[in-house]
Amino acid sequence: MTDKALPFGIAEFQTRLQNTKASMESRGIDILVAADPANMNYLTGYDGWSFYTPQVVIVAKDLDQPICIVRQMDVNGGRVTTYLDDNNMIGFPDTYVQSTECHPMDWIAEEMGRRGIDKGVIGVEMDAYYYSAASHAALVRGLPNATMVDATSLVNWVRVVKSAQEIEYMRRAARIVEKTMRIAYDMIEPGVRQCDAAAAIYQSEISGTPEFGGDYTSLVPLLPTGVGTSTPHLTWTDQPFVSGEATILEIGGAHRHYHCPMARTMHLGKPPQKLADTSEVVVEGIAAALDTVKPGALCEDVEAAWRHSIAKHGLSKDSRLGYSTGVNYPPDWGEHTLSLRQGDKTVLQPNMTIHLIAGIWMDDWGIEISECFRVSEDGCEKFCDFPEPLFVKD
Repeated sequence: MTDKALPFGIAEFQTRLQNTKASMESRGIDILVAADPANMNYLTGYDGWSFYTPQVVIVAKDLDQPICIVRQMDVNGGRVTTYLDDNNMIGFPDTYVQSTECHPMDWIAEEMGRRGIDKGVIGVEMDAYYYSAASHAALVRGLPNATMVDATSLVNWVRVVKSAQEIEYMRRAARIVEKTMRIAYDMIEPGVRQCDAAAAIYQSEISGTPEFGGDYTSLVPLLPTGVGTSTPHLTWTDQPFVSGEATILEIGGAHRHYHCPMARTMHLGKPPQKLADTSEVVVEGIAAALDTVKPGALCEDVEAAWRHSIAKHGLSKDSRLGYSTGVNYPPDWGEHTLSLRQGDKTVLQPNMTIHLIAGIWMDDWGIEISECFRVSEDGCEKFCDFPEPLFVKD
């Protein structure tokens, strides 16, 4: 495998491995078993829709490369997408897949024994979406001489500061989501079915731009409309959009699985005054928050600027204001590390990338506006250039 076949040069993968090992050493971990597909991709380049079966990347302090273990039929996918030597890209037999008599982690534990990496302190991602209770039970059973500890988010925190190439992929994702939001605005009309708008959004996200294509995003398009705007995580139905109602659009662009999310709100026809006024408050609060962003500031400082700004208008938001984002796979484009919320004292560093999502949800209406940004050397860089205020379509 050469650098030309990979989204990153081998040197970058090696740096990621070194940083992961340093984090492991600081926590007294000898071996790391990562099951989060984004972490597997980050450490090796592995990319396939195979995370519905157990699969892992193993990092051991004495090994020069990670070991990637997937279903046997997916091994060649690893040979296509990773920088690993063939003997470090291996598969478990299909008899272990969805069996009631054995589990893939049984085989993985045996393979760890064969390679002499079945002892010491082993870190596992206890809260990763695709690391199930059955997976953990099988691994514990198969590694009786190991001490198992929780290493959830260890690699996620290594990922939190992005390289120049990662930033470039997110900028490309921004161009995709800008195009897609414009298409969504054009598509949403009274009488148009919500599902048809969702289809147009998907087409745009995946086709990308003439210069570069898009990937599937970790979240589906979120399109709450009407009274549905009172809650953030509804998708779409086959019902038509209605004049006199608002629609929240939370969508994303993705390139090489690096994401740039964006949320905006539009209204068909003249909006209620409360919605128009709240839009202005939210835009003002976002500006206050982004003005606070700089290296050395704390996550809670950014949230406080937003909170104090909207409080002047009698508004509040109980949920967090934002989170780190970057490379990811379904079901979430958040990195599960820092959050823009009260009490999060994470120090902002250049090339952290964050999705600031300002949402106000009332009993029967709501509004969302967001910005994905990079912490720059002296402030912040918004990835997208797209109007924030409530979009009114007559």
